[in-house]
Amino acid sequence: MNNRISRVVNDVQDRDSVAWKRLCDYVDKIEAENREEFSPVEELGQELFAQIHTLPETISKLKKVKKVWLYGSKLKRIPPEIGQMEALEYFDPYTSYNLHWFPYEITKCKNLKNSRVSTRALYGNWKNRMGFPRLNHNPVRYSGDTVNCSVCGKSMTYEQTNQLWISLHVGTDVLPLLANLCSKECENQLPTPPEDYVQFAHKGGADLKQPLDEDERFELEMKEYEIEEKRKDKEVKQANQEDSELKSSIEKKEFPLLKLIRKVWER
Repeated sequence: MNNRISRVVNDVQDRDSVAWKRLCDYVDKIEAENREEFSPVEELGQELFAQIHTLPETISKLKKVKKVWLYGSKLKRIPPEIGQMEALEYFDPYTSYNLHWFPYEITKCKNLKNSRVSTRALYGNWKNRMGFPRLNHNPVRYSGDTVNCSVCGKSMTYEQTNQLWISLHVGTDVLPLLANLCSKECENQLPTPPEDYVQFAHKGGADLKQPLDEDERFELEMKEYEIEEKRKDKEVKQANQEDSELKSSIEKKEFPLLKLIRKVWER
């Protein structure tokens, strides 16, 4: 199991940079023109796009966008406002290797059916079980002094929020999601994670017990295979021994009968 724990990094974006201002203008442009695709690399170019580590909160305005293209980005996080992109159908941040998790709000994109994500980079993924950062003393902070509850939308301070990790199906993949919760009632409304993932919302940390990863499962399967083969060999040997004993017993029983037949024949 992969127990390395990366630290949650806040203030990931230089919001005074040319790249950021160009991106914000691009969001406004997409909204004004009612476009259905959002592909910032085409607007900014690779050099400026490489300076983008999050998306503007104004993506909430992109009500018509159906496809988001973030291939090869240097993104480190997606803002919760993505949950307001109600028309979103396809989400592609493939090869964005710094994207280890996503906001819980992405589950509110009810039309999102397809995604392409570099799953090996994700916290808790079955391929390597990358460790979840502990949220108790290393909380996630977005831009601004308040955050909305991921379930009911209530505004609260960061001191009031209860942050938890949870793995859920989103699009084509199972993604690790960060939920900001205002109450136990909202926590109880979180869905049950799919099989083969931690079955409850949690705070992360090195002591979190996760299911076996890909390599560990292979090793376990090989051990089970070896045990089964040894069991079969033992059964075969035992069966052969029983056959041998049975034949010997039959031969012993047949010998007197043969002698009797010979005596009768000789007469």
